[in-house]
Amino acid sequence: MKFTTTATYVATDDLTLAVNAAVTLERPLLVKGEPGTGKTELARQVAASLGLPLIEWHVKSTTKAQQGLYEYDAVSRLRDSQLGDARVNDVKNYIRKGKLWQAFEAPGRVVLLIDEIDKADIEFPNDLLQELDRMEFHVYETGETIRARHRPIVIITSNNEKELPDAFLRRCFFHYIRFPDEPTLRAIVAVHHPGIKEALLTTALTQFYEIRETPGLKKKPSTSEVLDWLKLLLAEDLTPEDLKRDGKAILPRLHGALLKNEQDVHLFERLAFMARGQR
Repeated sequence: MKFTTTATYVATDDLTLAVNAAVTLERPLLVKGEPGTGKTELARQVAASLGLPLIEWHVKSTTKAQQGLYEYDAVSRLRDSQLGDARVNDVKNYIRKGKLWQAFEAPGRVVLLIDEIDKADIEFPNDLLQELDRMEFHVYETGETIRARHRPIVIITSNNEKELPDAFLRRCFFHYIRFPDEPTLRAIVAVHHPGIKEALLTTALTQFYEIRETPGLKKKPSTSEVLDWLKLLLAEDLTPEDLKRDGKAILPRLHGALLKNEQDVHLFERLAFMARGQR
């Protein structure tokens, strides 16, 4: 089973190598990178490329590791006991299976995505160490041990919002998705906008990289944002001449697709003011 670039996802050689190395080692693949560089989509494309089902666990700030295993609904059981419901005699009726349980009991191998693990509490990764290492966990309410029938391919994403514990990192194969260079970005654009004209693409990408490299920018526009921007340029039927900027209009056309906070908009407005003052 080897992952390769798909018809809808451009994977660099080092990313392809990382995915296949993690599969060979049977280690979780920890993927870091800027938001919008395709980390979550990678798991979907790995599943599609290998012909495997995908189970997605999207982590939030309130998510606990236990929820990935199972949750015991004691409140519902108490309520049913008060109502005389016969379901209370079997505790399994009140066990809700989590995403890891679903992956472990799947009839075949699956891809398990644990998305944005750094959103949760710092203890979250540590609480999953044994389960991801041994591929089993104990259900205390029923006394059973759940073991993986087939070891899932685990892909974990992080936006680098907080440091992950060393003990967790030791158990993972790590890859950082760097922002694509221009040839790679052109290949990505070709997948999503195959009919775009070369002159428009060249002008747009030149302007895009200039924006990303502007000193003082709080949030650099990402891959997903440049794809949205190009989609708007095509929808508006703009030409390379329409994208030209001068001292009076230093903000890019349809800049709301690229600049996502007022500080960065004000930064370009100040640059325009300074450019006018130098004339």
